[in-house]
Amino acid sequence: MSALSDQQITRYHNDGYLVLRNAINAELLQRLQNVTGELIDASRDVTENNDIYDLDHGHGQSNPRLNRIKTPHLVNNVYAELLHSSDLIESLKPLLGDNIRMHNSKLNTKASQGGAAVHWHQDWAFYPHTNDDLLAIGVMLSDIDEHDGPLQVIPGSHKGPVLPHFNNGTFCGAVDPTHPDAHIESAKTLTGKAGDISLHHVRTLHGSAPNIGNTPRLLLLYEVGAADAWPINGAQNAYTGLGQSALWQRFSDNMVCGELSATPRLANVPVVMPVPPPPDATSIFAVQRSGGAIDSFRTA
Repeated sequence: MSALSDQQITRYHNDGYLVLRNAINAELLQRLQNVTGELIDASRDVTENNDIYDLDHGHGQSNPRLNRIKTPHLVNNVYAELLHSSDLIESLKPLLGDNIRMHNSKLNTKASQGGAAVHWHQDWAFYPHTNDDLLAIGVMLSDIDEHDGPLQVIPGSHKGPVLPHFNNGTFCGAVDPTHPDAHIESAKTLTGKAGDISLHHVRTLHGSAPNIGNTPRLLLLYEVGAADAWPINGAQNAYTGLGQSALWQRFSDNMVCGELSATPRLANVPVVMPVPPPPDATSIFAVQRSGGAIDSFRTA
């Protein structure tokens, strides 16, 4: 992976997203794919959601179907190895600075032939911080074409408002796609080959349709940000419920590079807290389902 060019940096700031081709070396990519395949296979005997797996409808021993592998960096070291690789870090520094902390990780393993959609939303609505120097890294572990439920983004939406993510006054983790500021008609689809990486700003409006392809869509996601972007208490995030000591330790454990910051940088950013929460807030799939999100990717 080469360093970001000035043109790429400008494009990220203007559009709120960027795609990097052939960003992972073949050996590391193969190890990531192997471990992911083993984890999917190991889910066959799992019958309900747990600390590792978020199951899709129809999951069973003969047909493992997953929405997500949770916090993969804690499940196998190969996922942490990629996050801390020098090539990836050098691509993040021009966008986030020298001190970078991971917020969370997840591996969306959208099952074939109907894997769950993720309706249009801004990550910022789930976990507002003291500033918005945060982004999501999407690592394609499989080839992803237009049939596989690829990530779709709205260019420039990170510069606009935080759209309402509520249904009847309850947080539902998704926006009404007909909202006049959503501009869904301008969506760009981020397809690619295994080893490609996407980056999108924490306020970029995005979503993905069901996977109607014949293979799982494997997208490894890291949410990262400047170390002086502190989560605002009361949001649904990776630090909910932690006391001061545990919070500081989690911050330390999640550092990608540079130094911890005990001084939050306060920026003039729009914040709407994700409360009151829906009946089930255990994952974005549960939030959108139990909160009554509008199905913006209905196929029939």
